[in-house]
Parts: sequence; structure tokens; C-alpha cells
Amino acid sequence: MTGETTVRTAVRIHGRSTQRKALRALLDALPHHGGHLLVAGEPGLGRTTLLRWAARSFRAGPVLHLGPGPDGGAHVTVEQLLDTLRAASAAAPVLVCADDAHLWDAPARTALGRAVRRLSTADRVGLLLSVASDRAVAPEFARLPVVHLDPLAPSAAAALLDDATDGVAAPAVREQLLAEAEGNPALLVALARRLSPAELRGHRPLPRPLADAAVLAEVAGGAPSDPSAHARDLLLTVAAAGQTEDGTDVDAGLVHDALRRLRPEPVPGPREEPVPEHLVLAGDRLRFRSPLVRRTVHATATPERRRAVHRALAEVLETGGHRLTGLLHRSWSLGGPEPAPASADRPAAVADRLAAVAADGAVPAPHRLRATAYARAAELTADGARRAERYTAAAEQALLAGRPDRARPLLAAARVSAAPAAVRGRAEWVRGVTELRDGPVGDAHQSLLLAASLLAADAPADAAAAALAAADAAWAAGDLSACLATLAPGPPHRTENPAPGSDGPADARSAAAHSAAVVHDHRVGMRALLEGRLDRAGAPLGQVVERGRTEGRPETLLRSAAAALLLGDVDAARRGGARALAAARQLGSDTLVPQALEYLAYAELRAGRHPQARTHAEEGLRTALRTGQRNTAAHHRAVLALAASIEEEPDVVARHVTAALDTARRHGLAQAATLAQWAAARADLGRGRPFDAADRLGLLVLPGPGRGHFAVWRLAVPCFVEAAVLAERHEDAREVLTDFADWAAFGADPQAAAQLARCHALLAPADHADALYRRALDRHDEAGGDFERARTALLYGKWLRRRRRPREARGRLGTALAGFERCGAGVWAAQARGELRALGAAPQGTGTGAPARLGLLTPQQLRIARHVAEGATNREVALALGVSTRTVDYHLRKVFAALGVRSRLELARTVGEAEQAREVRGAGESRRAGSYEKTGAQH
Repeated sequence: MTGETTVRTAVRIHGRSTQRKALRALLDALPHHGGHLLVAGEPGLGRTTLLRWAARSFRAGPVLHLGPGPDGGAHVTVEQLLDTLRAASAAAPVLVCADDAHLWDAPARTALGRAVRRLSTADRVGLLLSVASDRAVAPEFARLPVVHLDPLAPSAAAALLDDATDGVAAPAVREQLLAEAEGNPALLVALARRLSPAELRGHRPLPRPLADAAVLAEVAGGAPSDPSAHARDLLLTVAAAGQTEDGTDVDAGLVHDALRRLRPEPVPGPREEPVPEHLVLAGDRLRFRSPLVRRTVHATATPERRRAVHRALAEVLETGGHRLTGLLHRSWSLGGPEPAPASADRPAAVADRLAAVAADGAVPAPHRLRATAYARAAELTADGARRAERYTAAAEQALLAGRPDRARPLLAAARVSAAPAAVRGRAEWVRGVTELRDGPVGDAHQSLLLAASLLAADAPADAAAAALAAADAAWAAGDLSACLATLAPGPPHRTENPAPGSDGPADARSAAAHSAAVVHDHRVGMRALLEGRLDRAGAPLGQVVERGRTEGRPETLLRSAAAALLLGDVDAARRGGARALAAARQLGSDTLVPQALEYLAYAELRAGRHPQARTHAEEGLRTALRTGQRNTAAHHRAVLALAASIEEEPDVVARHVTAALDTARRHGLAQAATLAQWAAARADLGRGRPFDAADRLGLLVLPGPGRGHFAVWRLAVPCFVEAAVLAERHEDAREVLTDFADWAAFGADPQAAAQLARCHALLAPADHADALYRRALDRHDEAGGDFERARTALLYGKWLRRRRRPREARGRLGTALAGFERCGAGVWAAQARGELRALGAAPQGTGTGAPARLGLLTPQQLRIARHVAEGATNREVALALGVSTRTVDYHLRKVFAALGVRSRLELARTVGEAEQAREVRGAGESRRAGSYEKTGAQH
């Protein structure tokens, strides 16, 4: 082994915050004790860059790089290596970096592995190893703690690309590079460097394939080499079979049968020969350890051998009745001498068959596979218009599969070819829907309007659907005038014949007619609602809701849930959202799942069921991010911020608000921005900061150019009135109540009538307020919802206490406390407890002793109190609970106030007394139980 001192150079890393945090923890601990980490990831993910960053960041001592010596390092003994490392760490802690340790020979790896096991924490040696995860981890390193590198998130990959290209890449080129790299930073940079300035700016077509054999081999460090011809064929067959499985695992039996057709000699069974180190055999499935290596194996094979493998796979699949996958492999086997003009294997004939089978709804296939089939059919199609149509169909299927990153390059390919208006309209429709979920909604609005105009002549029903989607975009942007203009009445639409093969003819015509009716009713009802004509909106929107009771298509069910939300029928919205979610999952429409969860979350939120809203939004956020829908993710973050705003989690509110506003501002999402700002203000109000809350909410609800989203700002009025009254801004509060009274009379918000009475009570003189509070509570009983009723009871209880009516105040405050606890509103429950204590009434279940005082704490506060009582610092508590030190500081202040202690020593004493009392009580209960059992046995 050889060593050299480090020359530190600047290292720029995108993403990797989790990995850097793990490495930083090791570096920070080295002055006190040693440690080691194994950094694992496939080629190109940045293992070397991460080790360089660690070396540059370490300032407490020297950095040593280890590598195999000229003869492989076999002459270095464990003792020599230990002596070297201990000598280096004698004066100061030392960081040892061993990059690409998987390339060392066995003796060198053994020496290093044994040395690591024999180093003690007192040696102050930090060891960082990196290994490629495209092969099994060597047994010498198998027990080391591992930091895994995954592909970059889309935002981090985009930032890296902008850095590598100085931001000059054309948007379409940028999307194709990001899609092709699949989050691999080295591959992304290599692809960008491969392009000429004209190609990068979109002035010339990109090379095909974009990631060719040379680029892939460069990033992967070459294709795997194996002396066994069978192993090489096995690797190539698994790689080829993965083309229809999106690079995931493949059926080992399929691979074995294809190999039997490929090679004349007997082929070992899947378990009769050792699996190459780049593959994993799990049950009856085979997969590559590294997607990059899989792509490299396929790309670097000779064209003849690659076509032969695809031909063998096609024969096996077609024999087994797998039409679509068999045809795909048949298409990839084309090449060499041109077949006879009448041959079924002509590219044009194969393309037609592929497109027909992809369009056949009777053929079971996921959207991802249909997208691949349409794209391959387009590649084999010579006619420009038909090619554009097939690329558009591929993009639509990719979007349904939750892959907008793949839809955009396909749409770019469709735009290149001249095509009829109907084909271009369909492409603009798909483009608009893509941008609506993951892009500037203003761009989405224009694309969808263009789609509607292009489709109007040949497909008027599709044009109406595109126009309704354009209205959705204007709604998301908060552009009321554009929304109304888009929803303007148009000529009646006839139902077109369905696309060939999409469904049975009669069923397809019925489904198309049904969908057209839903679109028409939703459009009419939505416009009437925005014009303030609830009498005209109720019937058409009610029809949309009713159709959701019998319809099974997720798109129609989503419209049903949306219509129910517009009408304020939260129960119908929950049913429609739940059915849409089930239908989307059953059909594999991954892109619709986050939207169904969004409607479910909004319905739960409107009903005051914040824990349920949070559950749906958490799942919705995960699926939206996984399917590349940043706009939908922003809406879920806004819901999560609103749910957290009533709880004892200020850092959670701030995190979701910041993330939601970041996307909302860049993409013009006025609705998500208004909800997020409302959440931040409600958190201020709940934590006793009415001036901050009034300032935030005033920007949303008071008239002016900065007023919030037209369909959302009224929902925040009750919070603003409460904050404004506390901040002595009574005139501002009165100014918005006229509009809010109209909203309450409108009838679309079940809580609005009760909230209006509460707001009037806050502003009323004493002789009128009592009756208004009672009226508000009566209205809450009619509307339901624990949280809003508890807020009214809390305000009424405060009012009664200040009017020296303690007995009545206790009843109202106790009701408020129970309601807040039932819906998980911890921060508001704390207000109710404080008011009860001010009355001299201990909340239910409390007394004067230490155990009772601990009962005042929330579960999170209790955990923090116990850690602090054991002597932990705030930083140590934060690490133990996985929260920020800011959160610990906040909760600890609450703990001190609730328990009436002024120091950590008093806190430790209080917690100790409580724990001791609990043990004594537990022992007494055990004795009583034992006595009871003994008595029972005697009887």
C-alpha cells in the first residue's frame, strides 16, 4: 500500500446532504475517538468526490490517502499498517481515505479489513473507504457501517447540469439530458460535454443514441469482462430483457429459455452455475446491481450479438403469448439485410403492429410499457405525421406512468415532425397537463388553450376537456379573469369515435359520451360558481358529483371530488377522492395517485380532521415527488403546513411553508402560496403572536393587489379577524366581514356561518357578544368539526373569564380542551390549559404533585424533559429524537413554563420525583393485583 498527503482543492457537491451529514459526524468526532465508514454507490454517483470533500473539510489533523502499492500491496502486513496509522495519529487525529477499495487485490483488502477491526476508538483514526455497488461487497468490508449513494434528486441533477453548462442548455435539451442521465452525476456531465454548443442550445439535433456505448463505458469504467462465454451471454440477455422491465429485475426462466435458443450447446439452469458478480438472483428473478452497468453491457455488445439476444427473447415471449413484450424485442432485433417487402419483419410493419397492440386495452400492460412500445413504433415510422402521433401517445403513457421526465423528450420529438392540427393539439394537451403538474402554470394554461383551438375542428369533446384543464391552470395561478374567460360558453360538442383498440366500440362510445357530459357539467357549474350564482352552479356540479357514485374511471372520479369540494360537500369529496385513489392504483395510473390524495387531504382539512389530512398529504407528497410532480407536491406541503400549524411543531410548519412557497413562487401557484402563508399565520396565532399573524394575514385577506387566491383567502378571514382584534386592528377586521358574510350566505363552506358569528362576537359590545358566541356554537353543532368548534369555545371561555364568570368559563374551556385534544391541536390545547390554570382549575387528570404536573406536557415535551433530566444537552436531545436544536429549545421553554421550573436542575428534580412516584404507585398496584389473584385462587 502507498500513501500520500492531500492537496486540498475545492469540491462542489450537489445534493448529498444526508451523506455529508454522516461524514461530518465522523469528522467532528475524530478529535475524541476514531471511527470508520464505507461509502458505497454505483459508478458515477460521486464516491470519489465525496471523499475529496471529506478530506478538504477535515482540519483537525493530517489526511492520508491509501491505495494498493506497485505490486498490489501484498507485502504490507496488518502490523505494519497499524503501526503506520497509529504513528500518524499520535500527535493529532488522522483521516484515512481509501478510494475504490473494491479494486484492491485480496491480500491488500484483507490487511486493511483486519487493521480496521483492530483499531480502537482511542486511536483517533478515521477511515473512509469507498466501493462500487455494481458488485458484491468484499467480505473484508461487509461489517462496516455503510453510507449509500443514490441517484441525484431531479432538483440536484438540474443544478449540476446548469453548473456544468453555465445554464446555456435549451429547455428541451436540458430535459433530455436529465432524463438520459437518470440522476447519475458523472453520466450527466459526460453527456453535456459530448454535445457541441449548437446541439446544447438546441440549434442542431442531438446525437442518437444520446448515451452511446463510449460514454456509458467511460462512466462505468468499462463493460464487465468475463472469461466465460456463457456468463457474457447471461449478462447481455439480462440487460436486453430489462429493456421492457424499465431496468428492474427480470424472470430468470425467461433468460434461461432465451439462452437455450441462443446457444446450441446445453445451457446451465439458473441455479446450476455461479451468478456473475454484477448480477443478483433473488428467488426466480435476476437483476443487475447497477442500472448503469446494465445499460453499458447492452450498449457495448456487438450489434449482431445484441440483435440475436433480442430475437431469442422475442421467440420465447411470443410463444408464451406475451404479445407486446415479444413485439418490442422483435423490433429491437431488426437490422442487417433489409427483409423482403412483404415480410412481417419490415420496420414499418413491426411499427404498425406495435402501435396497434399498445393501443389495445384488452392487452394487459402497464403505462410504462405502452410508452416504450409507442416510442419504439415512432422510431420505426417513416411518415412524419404518424411518427408525431406515436411520439405523442408515448408521452401520454409516460405521463400516466408518473414519468414527466420521459414525457417531455418524447413531446420534443413529436414537435419536430409536421403533423395535422389534431395531432399537434393532442401533443399540446399532453404538454399542458405535464406543465400543470410540474412546471409554470401560466405556460400550462397557454399550452392547453392552444390544444383546445387545435382540437376544436376534429375533436370538439377533447377540445372542451383541454379547455377545462386550461381553467384548472388559471385556477391554480389565481387568475380569476382568465379562468372565467376559459370557461366561457362554447358550442355543444358531439362525441367522436374512440381511438381504435382503446376499448370495445360500444363501451368506448359510452365512456366518451359520459366523459364529455362530465366535462360540460363541470365547466358550466364552475363558471356559475365563480360568477357568484350558486343557484345555477348547484345542479351541474351536483350532476358531476352524482356521476362519481357509479363511474369507475379515475379521471371522472377526480372531477367528482373536485365538484364536491366546490359545493362544500366534504363527505362526497372524501368518497370521490377515495374511489379515485383506488381506481388509479388499480389501473397503475401513478400520476393520478397524488392528485386523488390531494383532494382527500383537502376534504379532511375542510372537515377539521387534521390528523387524517396529514396522513393523506404525507403519502401524497411522497408519491408526487416520486412521480416528478412538483406542483402537486407544493399543494401537499401546504396541507401539511396547515395540519402542523395546530400542533407543537414550529419547525415542521416552517419547513413545509418554505418548500411550498419555493415551488409556488417559481411556478406561479397562487393557491398553494395562499394556503402556505395562511398556515404560517395560523401557527403564529396559535403560539400567542397575534401581531405577526395579523401582519401575515392582512396581506392575504385585505383588498389590494397582493390579496390571496380568490377561492382561498376567505377561508383565512376568521383567523385574521381573531388576530386583528387581539392586535387592536378592529377596523381592518370589520372591513373584511362584509365579503365574508356574502361567502357564508353562499353556502359552499359548512363552517362559514359559525365562523361569521364568532367573528361578530369578537367585535361586538359585551351585551351582544354572549348571544353571538352561543349562536356560533349552535351553528358548529350543525356543521360538525372538532377544531373550529373548540376554537369558538376557547374564545368564549376567555371572554367569560374576563367578565368574571368563572363557572361558565370553566365549562367552555374544558369543552375546548377536550375538542383540541381529540383533533391533536396541541398548541391550542396549551392555550386552553393556560386559561384553566388562570381560573385556578387544573385540567382533567392533573393535580399539584410532580406526576400531575408532568401530565401537562405533550408527549414530545415529556420525551425532551426526560432526556434533559438525565443530563443531555439540547444538541444531544436533538440528535436522539431526530429533530432540530431549535425545536428542542422551543419545547424546553414550554416545559419550564408548564412545570414552573427555572433551571435544568429543578427540572431534573421534578422529573425524578415523578418517576419515583410512578414506581411506588406501580409497585402498589402490583401488590394489589397479587393480593387479588391470591384471593381469587383461594375462592
